[in-house]
Amino acid sequence: MALAGPGTRGRALRWPRVLLFGDSITEYSFQENGWGANLADRLVRKCDVLNRGISGYNTRWAKLILPRLITESTSAESIVAITIFFGANDSALKELNPKQHVPLEEYALNLKSMIQYLKSVDITEDRIILITPPPLQESAWEKACLAKGDKLNRCNATTGEYAQACVQVARDCGTDVLDLWTLMQKNQDFSSYLSDGLHLSPKGNNFLAAQLWSRLENKVSTLPSLLPYWRDVDHTNPEASLL
Repeated sequence: MALAGPGTRGRALRWPRVLLFGDSITEYSFQENGWGANLADRLVRKCDVLNRGISGYNTRWAKLILPRLITESTSAESIVAITIFFGANDSALKELNPKQHVPLEEYALNLKSMIQYLKSVDITEDRIILITPPPLQESAWEKACLAKGDKLNRCNATTGEYAQACVQVARDCGTDVLDLWTLMQKNQDFSSYLSDGLHLSPKGNNFLAAQLWSRLENKVSTLPSLLPYWRDVDHTNPEASLL
């Protein structure tokens, strides 16, 4: 049997999208039990969850590539939510990691610049979620650094300053924010949330997924399931249900 011709096809199916933009903590989020994979599973048949995490990147570099990832003409209208999750690299200590370090004031300005760009392509504030860096477990991260022949190049207090700046940017710009740095430390021993002192463990991924879903759910709750449930397809005339 021939496929339906061009004249009989329904309109193209367009999946809405949730875009995850960040550093390695985002890049790794589609690994087994990752927070991004968790979101993709929750949203299957409602929207695509796109991983645009780039390991090692900071806001200085992210600001430059964001317009290459999202353009008004090709993609902005289909984005129902976007997370911006940077700071773990920006907050690296300048004297020990000058390549990734971004000064605190510039970090805040870079976040604002990215929000302003998104607004310029009609992605409104209510679709943007900033995520602060998680807390740093210094002894575990120091072991990871020493294994590479490096000194401890981050500290939790400094990471906290960047987290506070991220929260303030969200307040100033009217976006949502997930203050991971603060939330994870409500449990005094937050080390179980981290695999190496910096990146997330399975428990940390689950924690982030749950916290993010509470902020994302209202942005996607009205999205319908795409294509009818199989029992609802008219098997005697599937074209009536599917085209």
